[in-house]
Amino acid sequence: MKFVAYLHSVASKLLRRSETAAELEQELRSHIALRADDMERSGLSRDQAERRARIEFGAQEKVKEECHEALGGNLIEGLIHDVHISLRTLRKSPGFTTAAVLTLAVAIGANAVVFGALNALILRPLNVPQPHSLYVVGRANDNFGYESYPNYLDLRDRNRSFDGLAVNNFAEAALDSGDGPSRAWGYEASGNFFDVMQLQPYLGRFFHASDEHGPNSAPYIVLTFAYWHNHFKDDRGVVGRTIQLNKHPFTILGVAPPEFRGTFIAFSGDFFVPIVNQEQVDGESFLNVRGRRWVSEVIGHVKPGVTTAQAIADLNSIGAEIEKSYPKDVSQMTFGLSRPGVADVFGGAVRAFLTALMLLAGLILLAACANLGSLFAARAADRSREVALRMALGSSRRRILRTLFTEAILISLLGGALGLWGGVMLLRALNVWRPFPEFPINVPVNPDANVYVVALLLSLVSGFIFGAVPVRQVLRTNPYELIKQGSNVRAGRQITGRDLLLAAQITICAVLITSSLVAVRGLARSLRSNLGVDPRNAMLVDTDPSRAGYGGDGIATMQKRMMDAMAEIPGVTSVGLVGQYPPLHMGWNNTKVYTDQTADLRPANAATEVVNYSVSPEYFQAAGTALLSGRIFTWHDDKEAPRVAIVNREFAHRIFGSEASAIGSFYKIRNGTRIQVVGIVQDGKYTANLAEDPQAAMFLPILQSPSNEACLVIRSSLDPQQLGGAIRAKLRDLDSGMPAFIQTWTSEMNGAMFAPRMAALSLGVLGLLGAMLSITGIFGMAAYSVSKRLRELGIRVALGAQRWEVLQAALGSALKLLALGSAVGLILGILASRVLAYIVYQATSRDPFVLAGVVLAMAVMGLIATWLPARRALAIDPLSLLRED
Repeated sequence: MKFVAYLHSVASKLLRRSETAAELEQELRSHIALRADDMERSGLSRDQAERRARIEFGAQEKVKEECHEALGGNLIEGLIHDVHISLRTLRKSPGFTTAAVLTLAVAIGANAVVFGALNALILRPLNVPQPHSLYVVGRANDNFGYESYPNYLDLRDRNRSFDGLAVNNFAEAALDSGDGPSRAWGYEASGNFFDVMQLQPYLGRFFHASDEHGPNSAPYIVLTFAYWHNHFKDDRGVVGRTIQLNKHPFTILGVAPPEFRGTFIAFSGDFFVPIVNQEQVDGESFLNVRGRRWVSEVIGHVKPGVTTAQAIADLNSIGAEIEKSYPKDVSQMTFGLSRPGVADVFGGAVRAFLTALMLLAGLILLAACANLGSLFAARAADRSREVALRMALGSSRRRILRTLFTEAILISLLGGALGLWGGVMLLRALNVWRPFPEFPINVPVNPDANVYVVALLLSLVSGFIFGAVPVRQVLRTNPYELIKQGSNVRAGRQITGRDLLLAAQITICAVLITSSLVAVRGLARSLRSNLGVDPRNAMLVDTDPSRAGYGGDGIATMQKRMMDAMAEIPGVTSVGLVGQYPPLHMGWNNTKVYTDQTADLRPANAATEVVNYSVSPEYFQAAGTALLSGRIFTWHDDKEAPRVAIVNREFAHRIFGSEASAIGSFYKIRNGTRIQVVGIVQDGKYTANLAEDPQAAMFLPILQSPSNEACLVIRSSLDPQQLGGAIRAKLRDLDSGMPAFIQTWTSEMNGAMFAPRMAALSLGVLGLLGAMLSITGIFGMAAYSVSKRLRELGIRVALGAQRWEVLQAALGSALKLLALGSAVGLILGILASRVLAYIVYQATSRDPFVLAGVVLAMAVMGLIATWLPARRALAIDPLSLLRED
């Protein structure tokens, strides 16, 4: 009630403001009139008496302010009055207002977008109850949290630090709800998964640990809310219905809550199934294989009162016991804890890049503030006579500063609102963007309250920062000296705060341009580098016959039939097959290998870890991989033939010391099988990170290392759309229920190229914004310098100064600041660009093209910014200036 009464009081004062002002004006006139009457009776004329009375009374505006405050003037009323004056002043300068608002909108918008990504991918906790106690358990020496299922069971049952440990794993399956099989993605999860996550179903129920009774014992499925909404049209009767998953019947138990899509926030799955049914989902089972780390995530809530250090020590003690019990299957079982999220799954590179991007966006905002501070200071100098008159009439410095700050805050709020609107639109577009059509991956950056609050704070802080630049200038103003000098004020030659702001702004711009050029050059090198394959004119067909009901030897038979069918398509030159993941895919298989002399095959004795592929004989021709020596596989390299392999040069050097000694030599894999090297191929890139260190790779015959999921590599000169239609027709003829995903190899490389492309694009945009701000800053300084020194420059011209001397006098300061800021920014940019090497392949600042590009860009920027002021300086007519005086 007190608050309501206060609002009523404020409203009453606002409504009576004009009436009070009129009464105050009448009272002041009455006082002056009475004093004039007294002086008139003393012998002065009426005009002289009124003049003397007004002089004795003093500045009426100051008296009005004091009387208004004494009569109960309040903060809100004063603020509204200041806003009204500021809006009227800004309307008189539409060019300045528009430039200031747009400058700040660009900077605030860039910060809103970058912070939105940082907030969603790193800062925002998982949308589950008690997210701050939720941790992912991973190996301390590995960025990824992969673990074997038997190891997970030991950790789950023997730890004393977690309320519960659950696992989940990405899964792909052919899901048929009655309209034919379609590709679907989801999670294989332990029976206790939803209980550990402390979730409640939106519809029906979840599966629990009590539903598991061994392999393939829990044919149940829980749908995500989005899949249920899109495919079942919100039909609440789906609970209890049976659908086909890889032609196996699964019963729908329920629907997950809308806000939960899984523990990996960038993965929008379609379903959850019990992990004990892995064989039905994946076509093979590793539930009892301790040495196979395939479970993607172990996750759980740390108990109250238990620190992360205590939890890690508890897990490490269990790991040490497991190592002793299973020395041939387990090694280096030390653990670390991390928060669930994109940054932790992909290691520190994402976190480092987003943090660096946020810092660069902050530099853009600082550059904008420096630009606006310089403009505000210049504008305050132009309005110095107006300020002096107001002070001479009695207005206080505090009131003038309050007006200037109100103008700055208004501009910052308008610019912040415009920038936030643009940033939110971009974030919402990114939120529905699917960068990898093959996977249900998106960028979950939908803005929340944090983004709006940060944008508001940045707007207010920015307003105070650039609004504070002319404060010292106003406080040192002597109104009487300024009025006596009139407009004949000459620009100073000493270094001012505006000069320092502009130099800092140019430095920031040079840092951004250097970083963006480093990223672009690194991306260009990535596209021209030796990838070990030729993705041009190659089509990939991802298939898995097990999802169409094939099993055993029928899978290999079907794969051979598909290869033969694709080879019959006119225009196809070669067809190969690679098991599960082709090179440069977002997934890959690693395995440990041993020298032939190693007898103890425990993991710690491995010679190296290699990327391994199962391939058909025609694969190398279809992939464009060069055979350097030895032979390729034949279809006689089957299960009955001796085990053979083709390795890359890195493998040969690591295991055998040289390529010459590798051909015909043997090595061992973890199960003790001896494999003979029969060929050597070129090195390449194998994971989804082009910045990877050189990797050893081995290729095994697909008949000796069969794979349910395999990818057809089809090389052809045909148009991709035409070839894709022919491929689909062939697959329908073979088996209409065979799910397949078809894309060009270039498109499939989007995963490997995503990070460098995003780095180049982000830094390029920030560099462009920095350049725009610097151009406006240099232009403002140069134009202001010329306008204030027109008389001096005219005298120089009249005395016979050369054109270059006039330009040096008019633009010398701006060009010196440009050179100094560019040099400092280039050095800082070279140092900062080292972070890019973790993301952009072959990104290096020690590149003559980068150095030349930065110098050229800054020179062009300076030329653009000073072009118009230079023309004005050279067009000065001394006679016209003298006539104006």
